[in-house]
Amino acid sequence: MILFFALLFLATAIAGFCAFVIFWPLTLVHVRDRHEAIAAEFGAGAFLKPVALGWLLSGRYRDTHDRSLTGLATPAKISLLVIFGGVACAGALWLLSLVMT
Repeated sequence: MILFFALLFLATAIAGFCAFVIFWPLTLVHVRDRHEAIAAEFGAGAFLKPVALGWLLSGRYRDTHDRSLTGLATPAKISLLVIFGGVACAGALWLLSLVMT
């Protein structure tokens, strides 16, 4: 039963990944088109750069006071947190299943 819940958490992480793949590129395109200073900070190919992901996770997109950017970046941030949480919970339950056997 524990491994079943671990698989459910893994499925949740996959759903978060699907949402991340939708919203994060849209956020990056918006940044590229309307916020040149932030785009220059990220550089080319910012999809998985630690600088860009740190900017997203820290919520610094709110400093721009751009409602459109916030509307795109907030779901990307939530989906990234869902990925981390789902993988962490699945891993914890997997380790628990190893300890209990």
